[in-house]
Amino acid sequence: MLSDAIMVFLALTTANIWRFGLTREQLHVDETATSYWSVTAIIAVVWWVFLGLWGSRSPGILGQGFEEYKRTVSATLSLFGAIAILSYLSRVDTSRGYVAIALPAGLLLLLLSRAFWRRRLIQARLAGHWNYRVMLLGSPSSVLHLHSSLSAHPQAGYDPIVAYLPGFSRTAPNGDELPLPVAGTSLQVDGILAAIEDYRLDAVAISSSASLSPRAIRRLGWELADRHIRLIMAPALTDVAGPRIHTQPIAGLPLIHVSTPRLSGINAFLKRSFDVVLASLAAILLSPVLIATALAVKLDSPGPVVFNQERVGKNGKRFQMHKFRSMVTDAETKVSALAPETDAGNEVLFKIKDDPRITRVGRFIRRYSIDELPQILNVLKGEMSLVGPRPPLPREVAKYEDHVHRRLLVQPGITGLWQVSGRSDLSWNDTVRLDLYYVENWSLAQDVLIIFKTFRAVVASKGAY
Repeated sequence: MLSDAIMVFLALTTANIWRFGLTREQLHVDETATSYWSVTAIIAVVWWVFLGLWGSRSPGILGQGFEEYKRTVSATLSLFGAIAILSYLSRVDTSRGYVAIALPAGLLLLLLSRAFWRRRLIQARLAGHWNYRVMLLGSPSSVLHLHSSLSAHPQAGYDPIVAYLPGFSRTAPNGDELPLPVAGTSLQVDGILAAIEDYRLDAVAISSSASLSPRAIRRLGWELADRHIRLIMAPALTDVAGPRIHTQPIAGLPLIHVSTPRLSGINAFLKRSFDVVLASLAAILLSPVLIATALAVKLDSPGPVVFNQERVGKNGKRFQMHKFRSMVTDAETKVSALAPETDAGNEVLFKIKDDPRITRVGRFIRRYSIDELPQILNVLKGEMSLVGPRPPLPREVAKYEDHVHRRLLVQPGITGLWQVSGRSDLSWNDTVRLDLYYVENWSLAQDVLIIFKTFRAVVASKGAY
């Protein structure tokens, strides 16, 4: 709250001084004149209130990144939209220069402030601070799944402390002990409440497999509300993005609807337009890099500058993917000899560290993904997209299980979730999971976010070989 107030004050003060200097410029409303410094104070207070009303400071979304930034932007744009409407209706000549400075400056400062605090919050949570102490309630298998999901993302702030298995055995499905203590197995709400008190919990996550009656869950919800403890319902939905989930209450029963985004019609047009515009700009801006890389590849080792390889695109259509050559010219003939060295857990994708086929220049351009830049031409030709699943080789597709073919429902991409989540360090199962998540949850906003994250992943060069 304090940092929001400071950022808003700085933005509006800067706009006032930049536009009017230190003079007491007046805003005329009918026959009344008001100093712009008074206007600045009023707008600052209203802006700060809007940020609260839009939930941008809600504890549930702090540190969550995109949702927090979206609410901050929405509150800010709503405020300045209201200012524009009121100025028009009341025929007040609000300074356009003042607004043109205050709006972008305020947004930038607010987002930078939120990014700073988000980083601090994540660091604290990774160190074990500022977390919600959570009880996982359900069957052993669902508790295992919830535990692994929450433990894999400690930055979300949910720390699984204890399990409660109403009506179930105390062991995991395979007979092993669960990775956290089991507080009880009673179906009685009083037993659950006693465990909550014993472990001083902040939240209870109930899975869809919990063997509690609707009446018991309702009573538990009342008791938790009286104790100011969060109740979290964890449905058996995995890898579904938030915008696809819609709740419709019917006679007090919240029904969850899951929509399927289809990359057709206007969505397909927007994605294609986005690809063409950004790929064209990238081709122009990166032309010096393309020329320098081509010369380096040519001088480093004999062979063509560009390596063309058959890949499988949307709906199984094959195309020639372009890359700067980063290996010796007979690299493909050595695949069978190197196959035993393929990294464990990635048997479908042929990836090995310290590949002896890579040239000196090739090692550098692969490390920073410069070898991928000629694929801009594939994007302009409509064979690829800027963002999408990794384009597979025909021999990889031949090994696909049936469900993995869903990766081919959209255009493959130069970058994607696999690129910003570990690249070649990912196992095959993780690669498939990320690609299918993208296919099932596509949105233009997600594409923009992945492109921004790609720059960070490329600079870090982690998982590139």
